[in-house]
Amino acid sequence: MIADAHLDLAYNVTRGRDLRMPAREQPVADNEIATVGLPDLREGGVDLICATIFCRPAGYGKEGYTTGEEAREQALWQLEYYRQLEEAGDLRILRGTGGPPVSSIENEHGRAAHATLNAILLLEGADALRSPEDVKEFFDAGVRIIGLSWRNSFYAGGTGHPGPITPRGCELVREFDRFGIIHDMSHLSDESFFQLFELTNGPVIASHSNCRAIVGEGDRHLTDEMIRAIVARDGIIGINFYDQFLLPVSEYGNRRATLKDVVAHIRHICDLAGDANHVGLGTDMDGGLGRNEIPVEIETSADLPRVGDALSDAEFSDPEIRRILSENWVGFFDRNLAQVARP
Repeated sequence: MIADAHLDLAYNVTRGRDLRMPAREQPVADNEIATVGLPDLREGGVDLICATIFCRPAGYGKEGYTTGEEAREQALWQLEYYRQLEEAGDLRILRGTGGPPVSSIENEHGRAAHATLNAILLLEGADALRSPEDVKEFFDAGVRIIGLSWRNSFYAGGTGHPGPITPRGCELVREFDRFGIIHDMSHLSDESFFQLFELTNGPVIASHSNCRAIVGEGDRHLTDEMIRAIVARDGIIGINFYDQFLLPVSEYGNRRATLKDVVAHIRHICDLAGDANHVGLGTDMDGGLGRNEIPVEIETSADLPRVGDALSDAEFSDPEIRRILSENWVGFFDRNLAQVARP
């Protein structure tokens, strides 16, 4: 079993993808060759994902929302897409409100037989929430993880946009905690990251973040202090497969990333944590990038078992490999998703 804590499935449908097709058969979008389809996830033994609702703001050479209402429209369309996948039997949305524990997945769905992908919905950037009153609507629709910011945000500093959590953002954090929503620290600015730790005692993850000590620059990556803070809260960090986030700055553009680079980030987190209990996969390998921007050994999600081989070659033990590939995420969601209860 493999768990991947960050895939922008619905967003890619808005870009012309058909996720029911294998990635190799999907059309090229924005000159990017697809890497993820439902058949690839099944073939790779991926039984659990965090499926994102990603609303793109205007800018960065792309069209997008400029108001909370426009962001909400994007988000509701993506939520409806996931609902349709669930209705068709392609997806089972895990809500943690009286349903089976996440750890039951492996027993219920063997790799060869299973057809339904288990998913936890993650809102990447909170601008679709026009006010704290909208949190209930998204919770009722199945959202269980929210990150306040992507880049620029109405609620917090984000990647490339330094700054604190705004007063409205602080109100949202309190509402997330009232519903038991898990906080995603990926994309928060440094100031907002540490402020969030002061505002909440709720569960935290970094669904798709790498190590600043290896990459060398940029507020998109976690410092050692940030990693230790997440570990101290018993959180999990998902390793992002985007080559710019894997390679040292001096090497990016001069070579392709490999699974050895993925292992280097995993090992760094394990060394800081003192164990292999706080790191997993959050590949984001369909997040506005293509096949030539992920480790050379990986063409689609069907190839993710090769991560286990790379960890074995790096002398990680079999129990450690199982924890990194799935058990850390499964255990985290068993502990925290099950605590979600409708107020």
